[in-house]
Amino acid sequence: MTRLFDDPDRFSEDQLRGFAAAYPEHVTVVPGGVVRARPQSAGRVAVVVGGGSGHYPAFSGLVGEGLAAGAVVGNIFTSPSARQAESVARAADAGAGVLFSFGNYAGDRMNFGMAQARLRDAGIDTRTVMVTDDVASAPAERRHERRGIAGDFTVFKVAGAAAEEGLDLDGVEAAANHANDRTYSFGIAFDGCTMPGADAPLFTVPEGKMAIGLGIHGEPGVRDADMADAPAIARTLVERLLAERPEGAGPRVAAILNGLGATKYEELFLLWGHVADALAGAGLTVVRPEVGELVTSLDMAACSLTLMWLDEDLERWWCSSADAPGFSRLPLPKVPDGPCVLPDAIPGAPITQGDAASREAAAGTLAALRALRTALHEAAAELGRVDAVAGDGDHGRGMTKGVDAAVRAAEEADSDEAGARSLLSAAADAWADEAGGTSGVLWGVALRALAQELGDTGRADGLRTAAGARAALDAVTSLGGAKPGDKTLVDALAPLVDTFTTGVARGANPRAAFAEAAAVATEAAAATAALTPRLGRARPLAERSVGTPDAGALSLALCARTVAALLGNGDADSDDNG
Repeated sequence: MTRLFDDPDRFSEDQLRGFAAAYPEHVTVVPGGVVRARPQSAGRVAVVVGGGSGHYPAFSGLVGEGLAAGAVVGNIFTSPSARQAESVARAADAGAGVLFSFGNYAGDRMNFGMAQARLRDAGIDTRTVMVTDDVASAPAERRHERRGIAGDFTVFKVAGAAAEEGLDLDGVEAAANHANDRTYSFGIAFDGCTMPGADAPLFTVPEGKMAIGLGIHGEPGVRDADMADAPAIARTLVERLLAERPEGAGPRVAAILNGLGATKYEELFLLWGHVADALAGAGLTVVRPEVGELVTSLDMAACSLTLMWLDEDLERWWCSSADAPGFSRLPLPKVPDGPCVLPDAIPGAPITQGDAASREAAAGTLAALRALRTALHEAAAELGRVDAVAGDGDHGRGMTKGVDAAVRAAEEADSDEAGARSLLSAAADAWADEAGGTSGVLWGVALRALAQELGDTGRADGLRTAAGARAALDAVTSLGGAKPGDKTLVDALAPLVDTFTTGVARGANPRAAFAEAAAVATEAAAATAALTPRLGRARPLAERSVGTPDAGALSLALCARTVAALLGNGDADSDDNG
């Protein structure tokens, strides 16, 4: 159990502050994460890694010479926001472009993708390499769907070494992709991990069993098996990875036996003895093996084996020097002379004062956000419980962090007499940036799309609101790729939008139309219990989620009901389109 914390909701921020204070010669805190205390030489590619907290030394502990130039740090087991990723990349950029690398998770893909687009718009060439090493999470023919676990480290190490050699952005990207193509991991868990402030683990393993195919976000294994002794576990790990030996691969491999937080080093060393025997028996030569904690999952009792099949280039990069808080092959560097110069803060969205009609709509929007804040805080624990069935249990916490930030931003915009578009845009960006994760970025793009239709002048009537609702749905499906039936929030959002826009089009009072739409969305959210997830973190654990509704669909339906209750049904005979 994670026992040492102050405010559980600020665990990520608080631990990062202490981490930077412990390693001032290595890292400097910037908004969204950390960068090297001694910046790279001008003209070097900046490798920026990242993901949620709870995985130390990944990701912040891998910032240093020969490794990453910066790390983006999200909430526990939650992808960082796009703004966090952009901020760290700007601080790390040395003029030769940025390579993002992270595990293949939906929230990371979307948030880093949005950051990449923003950086390119600003003239900073940015590439992305997602790590897909976990052989348990998808079959070989769908390698692109696999998630990233301890293989994150081999890809980061190769990318950092290639950048240190002076390769250009094309070369560093190619090196990282080559490392990912040659990296495979497989893990076993003996017990789950516990979030700060929680009184129970995210999952448990039955007595006498072990969970096969772990994730690093507190996900349970894909199946349970009888507990085995160390030699049998070693054979299980090695045989599964040998089954995916790349075509044409030679006999030399890099190997990591990784502990995920509660498996003791002595246990790992014992297990490594058997793993080394099995690898030698298969005719393989292990080059510079690593045994210890490199990609953890809070206090999970688990281990994983990673193999990277080497060629001349990969072996050189794997063996090259590195110096970071969590992985060092060099003496500690000197404390930098003088302060680290950081770039200017990223400017916020412009605020336009609204006319009287738009200010009235802005006031209503702020009232709705405040009502959502109350409703989501009341439902946070239950949303987290539902999410933990096949995910990481962070949905309730992410939604409350997002709506809290949205209300703060909306109140600030309201004090500047913002129109409806400006106020809701500010709230949308704050929601996405503070919440992070899949739900954070999806709520951010949805609210921003709605805001653009509302405008800063004129009434936010039923037709404009219906157009905004349709734009919000289009933005969510375009960014996330989900469609009805995938068991995501789209299963509630699509019927909400369809019912509302149809009602407005036929001349119904918009408030009555929205009340009807909220009821339809609620039914649709409940019906997701019968679905099998086809996207996101729950997909590898699809069967476990059957019988439980999707947490994102539930929270969206809750928000729809809350807004409908605030609006009231209106007069069905009224011609009011407001």
